[in-house]
Amino acid sequence: MKRSKLLFALAGGAAAAVIGLAGCAGNSNSSSGGGNSGLQAGSGGTAQTAALSTVKSASLGTIVTDSKGRTVYLYTKDTASPSVSNCSGQCAQNWPPVPASSAAVQGIDKSLIGSITRSDGTKQMTLAGWPLYEFAGDSGAGDATGQGKGGVWFAVTPSGTKATGTASTSGGSAGSGGGGYGNN
Repeated sequence: MKRSKLLFALAGGAAAAVIGLAGCAGNSNSSSGGGNSGLQAGSGGTAQTAALSTVKSASLGTIVTDSKGRTVYLYTKDTASPSVSNCSGQCAQNWPPVPASSAAVQGIDKSLIGSITRSDGTKQMTLAGWPLYEFAGDSGAGDATGQGKGGVWFAVTPSGTKATGTASTSGGSAGSGGGGYGNN
């Protein structure tokens, strides 16, 4: 009984340390006025940490993921210079914008990180000017089922370019056609 209480106490302390460290990391770069203050998701409005890091994918090379290990994408119908998102409405439901934050960035040149203000007033994170998204069809960490969707959605590399490999699916639901993939 004492051993389980000790393990529980240690696990709780480790979780507190991780949360504390995540709160200390910062990034003040912004590609548009107003800073990186918004933590609201573009479509759902739920607060989330948008820490970015790099991960090696067997099929895609080195790509960017969020704090939960979910693949981050760019939309080739957006523009990087100037940074403009062309994904809204149903498109943003299927491809939730990565909220701008002051969270940690690992393995990515911090000068490439910025943000834009979306038409709904929320802040969206950018990488090398490209607005960033996740794919609702990815079921969890490591999935990249959005890769190549509609010929316009691609996992993003740490330099802000599109990954050129082909993703393998891990059983997650990738969705089918339409659904905002070809919007705008």
